Amino acid sequence: MAIKQAGPYIVQSEVEKAIKETGNKKATGDDDVPGDVLKLLGEGGLKIMTKLINTIYETGEWPKDFTEVTMIALKKKTQATKCSYNHKIGLTAHTAKIVAKIHRTRIERKIEEVLGDQFGFRKRKGTKDSIGMLRIISE
Repeated sequence: MAIKQAGPYIVQSEVEKAIKETGNKKATGDDDVPGDVLKLLGEGGLKIMTKLINTIYETGEWPKDFTEVTMIALKKKTQATKCSYNHKIGLTAHTAKIVAKIHRTRIERKIEEVLGDQFGFRKRKGTKDSIGMLRIISE
C-alpha cells in the first residue's frame, strides 16, 4: 500500500531521540537485537537506520520481522486453567518500536496543532486536569 501524500522525511535527530527514549535491559523480539545495542549505534549506524525508516515510510511496507510478535503467557495464579488467569506479554522487535515511536510522536504533534487547548484523552489534557483547573480558577 503506497502512501499518496507523505509528510516530511524522517530526520536522523528523530531516530536518535527515539532510540535514547527506549528502556534499558528489555527483552528482544524475533530479530534478537537488544535495545541496548541500538543505543550504541554511531553516526554511520544512525544514518543506516534513518535510511531504513525512510524506506518504510516511503513504501508503506513493513519488513516481516517488524510485524511478527512473540506472545508469552505468564501465570497470575499457580493453577492457571483459563486465559484470564495469565498475563500476556508481546515481544516486538526494538527497531519496529523505534519506527512506531517516531510515527506516534509526529501524530501527537499534529493532534496538538489541530486541537490546541481542547481537553480529552491526551497527556496533561484529560478530564481530571480540566476539573482541577476549574477548581483552581473558581477558588
